Parts: sequence; structure tokens; C-alpha cells
Amino acid sequence: MTSTYIPNFHLTHTSNDLVLEQGQSPAALKDRRVLIFGGGVTGFTTAWALLDAGYKVTIVSDRWAHPTDRITSQIAGALWEWPPAVCGKHTDVISLEKSKNWCMTSYRIFDKLQGWMPSDTLDHGVRMGMSNFFFVEKLEDMADEGQLEKWNELQEMSSEIKGVKRDPTLIHRHQVNKKAGIVDSYQHISPMIDTDVYMRWLQFVVTCKGADLRTRKVEGDLLFQEDKLLSEYNADIIVNATGLGSYDIASDKTVYSLRGALVRVVNDGRKFPKVTEALVVTHDNTRGDDEDIVFIVPRNDNILILGGLVQPHEYTLDLALDSLEIQRMRARCNNFVPGLENAEYDPDTPLVQGLRPCRSANVRVERETRKYDNRIIHCYGHGGSGFTLSFGCAKDVLGLVDELVRDLEVSTQMALAHL
Repeated sequence: MTSTYIPNFHLTHTSNDLVLEQGQSPAALKDRRVLIFGGGVTGFTTAWALLDAGYKVTIVSDRWAHPTDRITSQIAGALWEWPPAVCGKHTDVISLEKSKNWCMTSYRIFDKLQGWMPSDTLDHGVRMGMSNFFFVEKLEDMADEGQLEKWNELQEMSSEIKGVKRDPTLIHRHQVNKKAGIVDSYQHISPMIDTDVYMRWLQFVVTCKGADLRTRKVEGDLLFQEDKLLSEYNADIIVNATGLGSYDIASDKTVYSLRGALVRVVNDGRKFPKVTEALVVTHDNTRGDDEDIVFIVPRNDNILILGGLVQPHEYTLDLALDSLEIQRMRARCNNFVPGLENAEYDPDTPLVQGLRPCRSANVRVERETRKYDNRIIHCYGHGGSGFTLSFGCAKDVLGLVDELVRDLEVSTQMALAHL
């Protein structure tokens, strides 16, 4: 691919979905520019949808994806999940219902992307792989009734989510340590994303489609500098996709961090049998212990990531391999699958850590509510589900942008009629 590469695929907004299609976008170029704040997976996926709908797009961020100085989106586990996620922190009923639609939009697009462009022809970092979920009680016996409900919903979606199967023999097949106490399990095929590769690819695609990237840190409430920013960037609408930054930029004091970390080990089959499927134990909200997650997921052909960590309201990135919580996290994984204790650390990046952007009421996708005639749309608070929800949320943001543009055009017509 070169700088003159034009992606031969596009996103189309249908009446109720966002769909990936082959060929150039047929949408006519609109004389409207959308200013997006946020250079993570949410910001770039939203930009892609807007560009293919004909909008001009400027993305502003103080940091971009980098091979060593990673942004939050690159540190994510990036295993697609039916909500709620493994970290167990998205529990708001309304948000969960929306998330189930959002996640399926993403599932279909990731699946189609992998089918059209296998990673050996265009390295986007997406692959469809088997994910296995394990439980220390039968689903019917768990105090957390949400796990059984989640399984029942997966069964209902099995016409679209591939490979859905409940099978306790998975425990033996994956040589799960008997001391782990696992008694139940199910599996399905999920998008698994190499975040370093995907974020660079996504940025490249969006740039080729015409996005203008500006490096800048914007501070303070957008509402009080809306007119100035719209004028400065010659834009019509603002989209806030700053994640944790929304605590300040949207004056949303319900936003908080959920610190996470992943250990990266070499997965070449020399020190232990190569792991080719995801092995996961979900966080149980009923047990009062945030250190119960097992997250063993192939990042790519050579690296396996081990997690996970769920630490609300922690804002420092000062964890190290010898930190007690990291040692306990590694031990949980080692004890789950014998042989992992022999794994060698990734020599380049043995540990990554980041701050998931959470919100008390969970994901926010809506127009700014504090002022009637503003032009600001928010999309943040995805927690550990940024990739899972990315295309679904982009669909809703695009709908809100279209709605706001119609409002602007009506206002203009009314103003002209009174001249």
C-alpha cells in the first residue's frame, strides 16, 4: 500500500445498521465538516463512518497509535464479547440493551473484513478465532444470574454468532488445571484483534479516505469553547470521543478510570503448547473480588496476552512485573493452564497497562444536553468494550450527525425566510 492507496471498501448506513460493502462509497460529498476529538478506536471508527457518508472530517488528538508509546486502544484486550464484558463493569440495563445491538454491528463488520481481506493479504490485525469461557459453577447455579442470561442470549444469536456451543468437555480439551475448580464452559467464535496492527491500519484507511489529523491537546469544557473551535477548524459539528478525557472535556464527573494490565509472553510452542484459542474466566460481581479474571488470548501468531486486572479509580500507570497484583494475575493464568509458568516474556514489551474509560451510567452516545442549540455529540465511557462496540456506536453517532445537520438546514431556511 502507498500513500495514494484508495480503500476499495466502505461503510454504508442502512435504516438500522452500519454495513461494510465493497467498492467506493457512492455517497455525495457534503459541504459539512465534523470535528472529532479523540484518536483512539472510537474516534477513528466514527471518522470512517462519517467519511464514507460524505462528510469532511478533522480528528484532533494529543497522541496517536505508536509501536512503543502505546495509546489506550492499543493496550486493550480487544476480544469481542457479547455484553457484559469480562471485566463485569457494564451493568446499566439501558446501556446493556444498546450494547447488544452495537456489538453485533461490530461483529458483522469484523467478520466480513476478515473474510474479504485475510491478514496475509492486507494486514489489518483482525482474525476470527474460538473463544472459550469457563465457570466455577454451573450457569444455572450461579448467584450472578446474568451469566445464564448471557448464555441464553448467545444461543438466540447463534444464527449470526458462529460456533456457539456449551460443552463441559472443553475443560479437559484445553487441559484446564483441576485445581481451578472449573465445572462448566461454553464457546463461540469471536473477532480477536492485534491492536497495534489494527490501530495503524485504521488510521491509514481513514487518512486515505480524506481525514485531516491535527496533533493538539484541548483542555476545558467543550461547551464553553464550542464556537471558537468550530470557527478555528471551519467545522459544523463536534464529536467528543476522548474517553477518560470526558471527565474534563464534557464536565462529566461520573467518568472514572478502570486500570488494567496485560502480561505479554512468547507463544511459539517451544516452552509450552501453543495457545490458539482464547481462554477466559469472567469476573463475578457477586463475589466481591476484583482479582478473579483469567484472560488468556492470542494477540497474534507469536504473542499471547495474559490478564486481567480490574482496578476502579486508579489513575497511575506505575505497575511493573514485580507488582503484587501483576504477580497474582500471572499466577492465576499459570495455575489455569499448566505449562504457562514456563512462558518467556515478550522481550520487547513484557507488560502493558492502561486506563479504561468507564462511566457510572455506562456508555454515553448522545447530543450534549446542557444547552439546547449546541452542536456537540458525545461518544465515550466504553470501559473494556471499545473495540466490541466501535462500529455500533459509530452508526449511532452518524445518525446523530445526520439529525443535527437537518436541524441546521431547517434553521438556515427559517432564517432566510425572515429576511
